[in-house]
Amino acid sequence: MTDIGGHPAKIRILVLDEQPLLRCGISTYLNSQPDMVVCGEADNIADAQSKIAECQPQLVLTELRLGVGDSLKLVKQLKAENPALRILVYSALDEAIFAERVMRAGANGYVMKRAPKEKLVAAIRDIVKGGIYVSREVALSGFRKSLQRRSKNNHSRFANALENLSNREIHIFQLLGSGLGTRQIAQSLDLSVKTVESHRENIKHKLRLSSGAELRDRAARWVAAADGVRESGKLPVDVFPERKLSHPAESDGSVTSVQSSQPYL
Repeated sequence: MTDIGGHPAKIRILVLDEQPLLRCGISTYLNSQPDMVVCGEADNIADAQSKIAECQPQLVLTELRLGVGDSLKLVKQLKAENPALRILVYSALDEAIFAERVMRAGANGYVMKRAPKEKLVAAIRDIVKGGIYVSREVALSGFRKSLQRRSKNNHSRFANALENLSNREIHIFQLLGSGLGTRQIAQSLDLSVKTVESHRENIKHKLRLSSGAELRDRAARWVAAADGVRESGKLPVDVFPERKLSHPAESDGSVTSVQSSQPYL
């Protein structure tokens, strides 16, 4: 694609993040790239949908946690409405759990917030060319899944327990950990209180928790652990301290780009 002067056209990007300073920093960095331009910014899902129609970006760069907004649902909706639109998700949440979820929802890549900034622009360039972008660790994990069952250590049992939650359940688990009560969650997700209570019971059963208080405590620990990534560079997994969970091995930080038009995994 070229502009009217015959030069390669810049990649048009919409940045979606609820934090103004972070959004501004990302936009400034992307605009400094010779082949990229941020054509719009949004701080919530509704604003993003309006800006997409207005500025026609090639790629949407979005943070996974957007307050009470369901960003997995947004990814599915955007891909249904704009199949050619590329979507890159970045997050502090454990890629071992969430990368596959966002790729299944229709995203084209997943980058951790602790990754070097050069990885972000590399991901954008590869995705616009038709590839997908995940860390080397995630790519290897997907390969191992196709060959053998996961090792039965404490950390994988915890990860598997979370993976057993549906997208709706893990969203409610996150909101509980953020301090919202049942009625607040019901209102924010436009669900009945009874439906939210049913989801809470399912979550308790899947995570083998005995009470609502224990559920709220574990959810709060999990959210706090994810937020701690910004400072520590690693995600604590001792959400269930009595199970003596250990940290996963550190990734070498490298990433894997795969040229593919097929859905991830």
